[in-house]
Amino acid sequence: MGAMSGLVVAVDGGGSKTDAVALTLEGELVAHRRGQGSSPHFEGLATSVEVVDGLVRAVAGDAEIIQVDLYLSALDLPIEVERYLAAIAGLDWASAPHFVGNDLYALLRAGTDERDAVAVVCGTGVNAIGVRADGADARFPALGPISGDWGGGSGLGEQAVWHAARDVDGRGPRTALTAAIAERLGVPSVTALIEELHFGTRNGTDLAGLAPVVFETARAGDAVARQLVDRQAEEIVAFARACITRLGLHGRAIPVVLGGGIIRSGDERLLEGIAARLAAAAPAARIEIFDGAPIVGAALLALGRAGATADALLRAREAVAAVTAAMHGDAPLPAVTSASA
Repeated sequence: MGAMSGLVVAVDGGGSKTDAVALTLEGELVAHRRGQGSSPHFEGLATSVEVVDGLVRAVAGDAEIIQVDLYLSALDLPIEVERYLAAIAGLDWASAPHFVGNDLYALLRAGTDERDAVAVVCGTGVNAIGVRADGADARFPALGPISGDWGGGSGLGEQAVWHAARDVDGRGPRTALTAAIAERLGVPSVTALIEELHFGTRNGTDLAGLAPVVFETARAGDAVARQLVDRQAEEIVAFARACITRLGLHGRAIPVVLGGGIIRSGDERLLEGIAARLAAAAPAARIEIFDGAPIVGAALLALGRAGATADALLRAREAVAAVTAAMHGDAPLPAVTSASA
């Protein structure tokens, strides 16, 4: 790689989208690109690597890369990180110093500078991390129901269909979710939807798009939908409480950073439910909602690993936050945005 030298590249990828940026060591933003989701859990390892590889090449161009940081959802176990490292080992840019980790680290860094902190992400799935100044951390397998997880966009969608199915066949209470789901997904009935899912003519990932239906139906007063929203609030606080307890941070005025698409939806019942439950579980903790793009944190971590100064980090935070704020929603956008300070 030749013309422009010394670029730091950072990638943040989840279930719905992936952001990549290239910056100089002085914190100047050179390029940003957004692509499709790159979670190995949802996309598969090969597709995830393909997406990330394309984005790294797009933002770096022919320049020399001096540091690459990749923060991806679903890299929850050490072996998953090892497999990802092995999968990118043959790519030319991976010859530069590089780091691969879970996207929660990016969210945490984007949301706070404090060294004792907790971050909970509720997007397609739900996960959390807690860190302490001495280097200790609290992590979770985040493998779905088999590891005790509940909720996120996919989980809420699945639960909505579960309750709608029981409404239809008489095993459960009546719920407005039944009609709302059919309308949102364009099917004649929930029974037809279940058959499509069973025979594989509809992708189960479509259910993640039902989370807004749950919130809308809850706001309209539906008891079943309200129960789902309340349960989601409970689960988010359960993650935070567990981190605080495991790290011995009770009584400390630590930030609990909340991020992800479900949080960014701004649903009043959900956010108020989280606040009330956290106040009861950890009165000294404070909620900090991060409604920006976690690529901000990924960029700061990559620059820090490359030896950037505090001024460079501030410059990068402002630049990356500005360029991603201009991109509304989670939809992948193909164009490269270039900028210089």
